[in-house]
Amino acid sequence: MALIDDLKARAGGVCEFCGASDGLEVEELAGTEAAVLLCATCRSEDAPAAHWRCLEGAAWSAEPAVQAAVWRKLGSIDESWAREAREGMALEGEALALAQAGQAAPGVEHRDCNGALLSAGDTVTLVKDLPVKGAGFTAKRGTAVRGIALVSDNAAQIEGRVEGQRIVILTEFVKKR
Repeated sequence: MALIDDLKARAGGVCEFCGASDGLEVEELAGTEAAVLLCATCRSEDAPAAHWRCLEGAAWSAEPAVQAAVWRKLGSIDESWAREAREGMALEGEALALAQAGQAAPGVEHRDCNGALLSAGDTVTLVKDLPVKGAGFTAKRGTAVRGIALVSDNAAQIEGRVEGQRIVILTEFVKKR
C-alpha cells in the first residue's frame, strides 16, 4: 500500500492523466518499475475518444513516469491530434528511457497468433489455458493481459501480468485486442 500512498501524494490525490478523483489505482508502465496513478476511465480500454484529449495537458507533467505513460498512450490512439501531441513531446533523460523501455529492438517484430503486430503497452487475450511454471496456477483462456512489454531480443515472447504475477508468454498463445 505504500506505493499507492506515495503516488497519491505525488499526484495530489487525483488521476495523473485527467484529474479525476474516483476509482484511483496504480498502473505500472510495461517493461519498467515505474507507475502512475489512474482513474477507472483512464485504465479502461473502452474510454470515449474525447476523454483522451486530457493527455494534451498531462504531457506537460514534471514527472518522468507520467510523461512516458502519456507518450505511450498517445501512440496507441489513431487520431491526428494524438499523433501531433506525441510528436510535440520532447522527452529527455529518465522520461525518454521509461518511454522506450520494453520496446522491441530494431528489426524484431512481435506478432500474435493471427499475425497482428504487437506493441509495448498493448492489451492481449490468452487463446489457450497456460500453466504458469513456479507460480502454481493456470492462466485461463480469455484472460486479458494489459500493458504488455516486448522481449527485445526474442520476437516469440512478451511479458505481462496475470493474477498479479509478471510472466513471460509466447506470442503464439495470445491475440491482440
